[in-house]
Amino acid sequence: MKTAINNYGYEVIGFRDGYKGLVENRFKKMTLSDASGLLDKGGTILGTTKRYDPFHVILPGKEDKSGTDMSDRIKENLAMHSIDCLVIIGGGSTIRYAAKLAKKGIPIVAIPKTVENDVYGTDITVGFMTAVNTATEAIDKLHSTAESNHRVMILEVMGLISGWIALESGIAGGADVILIPEVPYDINKVARAIFERKNAGKGFSIIVAAAGAGAKLKPGIEKNNTIYGTGIYHEGECSSLGAELEKLTSIEHRITVLGYLQRGGEPCPFDRILATRFGASAVKLVEKGEYNRMVCIEHQQVKSVPLDEVAGKARVVSENEELVHIARDMGVSFGD
Repeated sequence: MKTAINNYGYEVIGFRDGYKGLVENRFKKMTLSDASGLLDKGGTILGTTKRYDPFHVILPGKEDKSGTDMSDRIKENLAMHSIDCLVIIGGGSTIRYAAKLAKKGIPIVAIPKTVENDVYGTDITVGFMTAVNTATEAIDKLHSTAESNHRVMILEVMGLISGWIALESGIAGGADVILIPEVPYDINKVARAIFERKNAGKGFSIIVAAAGAGAKLKPGIEKNNTIYGTGIYHEGECSSLGAELEKLTSIEHRITVLGYLQRGGEPCPFDRILATRFGASAVKLVEKGEYNRMVCIEHQQVKSVPLDEVAGKARVVSENEELVHIARDMGVSFGD
């Protein structure tokens, strides 16, 4: 916002609560004061709406529950404000809808922001490293109580179809077992890893599990990075994992579900800098008239990619991922 106003003299209009605000025309003229003091704040000052599809809006009082396409309303509202480009900030679903709006003739620049780091086409998304830091701190705190009480400690972190948070925090925190959606696990092999530690004189184990680990996936999700969909799981799904492991090992377990703690709090310095880099780059794309693209980072360099090349896809952990090999070499079990 500061780059847009200071460098180019743009007028910036913010729409509240994401696509819902665009449909309902709930807007606010943004000023430099709105951007003041934001670096140490997580989330969004404009609000957001989870799972709001502007192409399938359930209207109040309507019997048809299949939803109404409200994308033309968005076009009308943008025209009303003489908006030249719509800057979209969000995760996979947000970017998927943005690509569909672009096909309707709306100029768009997208910025990937999600703690799960599952947006295709970029090495990292805004919010991911802060979530990893939070999860790593939780693992550090669990170590002492796990060791003193001789327990299996299970930490459930976010990650429906991608296990990036579990993988990176698990390595950073010294987890003994890491369970991610991309690697189907065998509960017996997880139990064996716990027994091997016990036989080696380690009376406790730390397991970091992505919330989607072992979950059944709808047909919309594939493992080859091609389709972004929705999985079937509920927060706290690790309760069944813990119960099964206790039966198999006779070692008492405890479960910690981080949940939305991963989304809150002060952003880490890396995320503050990344958000600033992405924001400035997005404004430069607008200035050049390079629309319908998503800013991204590749090998530490900020670039951009066409929206239609990344929308509807997911970035998941590959079996050949360097960190997976490193974790295995360190003796971490993935339960496979």
